[in-house]
Amino acid sequence: MSHPVQVIAVTGGKGGVGKSNVSVNLSLALAALNRRVVLMDADLGLANIDILLGIRADKTIADVLSGECDLRDILIRGPGGIRIVPAASGVQHMASLNAQQHGAMIQAFSDLGNQLDVLVIDTAAGISDTVVSFVRAAQEVLVVVCDEPSSITDAYALIKLLNKEYGLVRFRVVANMVGNPKEGHHLFLKLSGVCERFLDVTMQYVGAVPFDENVRKAVQKQKPVIEMFPQTKASQAYRQLANKVNDWPVSSSPRGHLEFFVENLLASSMASQANATSHL
Repeated sequence: MSHPVQVIAVTGGKGGVGKSNVSVNLSLALAALNRRVVLMDADLGLANIDILLGIRADKTIADVLSGECDLRDILIRGPGGIRIVPAASGVQHMASLNAQQHGAMIQAFSDLGNQLDVLVIDTAAGISDTVVSFVRAAQEVLVVVCDEPSSITDAYALIKLLNKEYGLVRFRVVANMVGNPKEGHHLFLKLSGVCERFLDVTMQYVGAVPFDENVRKAVQKQKPVIEMFPQTKASQAYRQLANKVNDWPVSSSPRGHLEFFVENLLASSMASQANATSHL
């Protein structure tokens, strides 16, 4: 049996909130704390992570499912010692996997279980079935919001769906691209106020990442800001986030193991597909 692994889904509802930047830089900051980190690009349509980091994937999870290779064979060594599972743009729907592919997926991640401490999942934008499946399967849901009305609205829509339809009750929030810490906390209060008023949820504030021109410069160079500009404001904020995440408890029950995450992911994918079919 593999040891407990922290599985964190980074999500946000809408695009453009900086979710992939949070995923990448948080992963590097956790690796700097001696955590063995795997970053999974779960945007099955539009791969983000390889573009952000300037890496090219020859194989993806689709090749693992077809039996052509093992999960270890597709892992790409990223900056700071993190490893990356590249987006499986050839697999549009996890729900369409057959029983043999389900087994291959569970086995692939089970084999990896003893080689990592944290799995960070960078989900796609929006509230598609695939996004919901990944978020439902994770132990921790990290919602990224920025100070735009549509960001708050879309984050609320995602949290409402996950709470009302699937019973998720705990959400952690990062305010991104804010002017100052006070603005970040105000943004959290705005979101948590409406969520806790209308939903049965617990909202927890993790912190804020300030707007930082160096983030854009790093993206243009296809480098993580925490590596390219380690002393800039955003990089310092990512390290503070990582310190908080590092203190989150990891379940030692079966729920804390990677096999549980994958089985949950596949079960929720099947449920989403069944739900969609029943509405046709």
